[in-house]
Amino acid sequence: MSVRLDRLSNGLRIVTETMPGLESAAVGLWVNAGGRHERVEQNGIAHFLEHMAFKGTTRRSALQIAEEIEDVGGYINAYTSRETTAYYARVLKADVPLALDVVADIVLNPIFEQNEIEVERGVILQEIGQALDTPDDVIFDWLQEASYPNQALGRTILGPTERVSRFSRDDLSGFVGEHYGPGQMVLSAAGAIDHDQIMRQAERLFGDLPRAQLSTHDVAVFHGGERRELRALEQVHFAFALEGPCYSDPDVYTAQVYATLLGGGMSSRLFQEIREKRGLCYSIFAQAGAYADTGMMTVYAGTSGADISRLADLTIDELRRVADDVSEAEVARARAQMKAGLLMGLESPSARAERLARLVAIWDRVPPIAETVEQIEAVDRAGLADFAASLAGKGTAALALYGPADRAPTLQQLQERLAA
Repeated sequence: MSVRLDRLSNGLRIVTETMPGLESAAVGLWVNAGGRHERVEQNGIAHFLEHMAFKGTTRRSALQIAEEIEDVGGYINAYTSRETTAYYARVLKADVPLALDVVADIVLNPIFEQNEIEVERGVILQEIGQALDTPDDVIFDWLQEASYPNQALGRTILGPTERVSRFSRDDLSGFVGEHYGPGQMVLSAAGAIDHDQIMRQAERLFGDLPRAQLSTHDVAVFHGGERRELRALEQVHFAFALEGPCYSDPDVYTAQVYATLLGGGMSSRLFQEIREKRGLCYSIFAQAGAYADTGMMTVYAGTSGADISRLADLTIDELRRVADDVSEAEVARARAQMKAGLLMGLESPSARAERLARLVAIWDRVPPIAETVEQIEAVDRAGLADFAASLAGKGTAALALYGPADRAPTLQQLQERLAA
């Protein structure tokens, strides 16, 4: 497999990886324009713009966009995160030029027809309503808000109903003008592809885009805080976070191994202690998320109102205990899980293309997989114990609770227990 990275004169980066033996490919545009790039009055517009990409261009109607890809058995989609908006397609080898043409068209030539804006506004408002009715979705938005209050990184990706209800065509076009310059885009493709062919087509499609000033965002500061919503639900949804390392922090792989060991599978500490031994929950997990300048170590669980206090205390005890008694076997198992997850995931061209785009956006290069595996392997017991002690010693945390949470401990009580 070979990775190649090139750049057009206007700053657009093109990265590809040929995967021999495949008959399909994934191709897409990853744009450095997500929720954290929005001003407060724009909250939700990056996601709205993603939706509008499929509603018609100067060359294709909404139906034609869908039909041209599905006529060849392909698949097209998009997503918005807090740092990125992605538009991508998966097709057979012979249809890669078509897929790239369609993806470029929906990003570069949307028409933002007023009737389609109103139709899609209704769709997004329904999506917001659905998220608010899904406790294990909304709890993470609340945790993000508690972690980064009054900051773009703390605001919901979907945006509030009152803002989404008012976005205009000019608002959409304005956000594109601010953030969709070629220097903020990565064109990524993986699978049965020809790099030189993609370069030639990319030059035709994107070469005339004028170089633009790179957009910026405010530096995020993890403040922490608590949000508690008492509702007559069957379960309390519990989410707890500490600040973790950012993408470029040397501890980022240690954080991921730690999260795997703590709550990444059936053998993890939280699963074994809280679900298997005590039966206090059905779902519990930990995860390490990273951004450009900060990160979050998050634990989530759902339990009954009667058991929330025990579950919360046991979770904090496990967070603290890792620093004292983590074993070589646990660290080795977590490293193996991480490596296997990485390598198994990369058997998909879609996962490969996304990885390429993400690494180029972060590092402006693609570290070899062997280098990533080496960094995972370098996480040892002593380093992980030190990381766990440092994490437990942080004085600031965030807590979100939703449901019959009147018996749940306060954030201050959990922080005091963690520091004890």
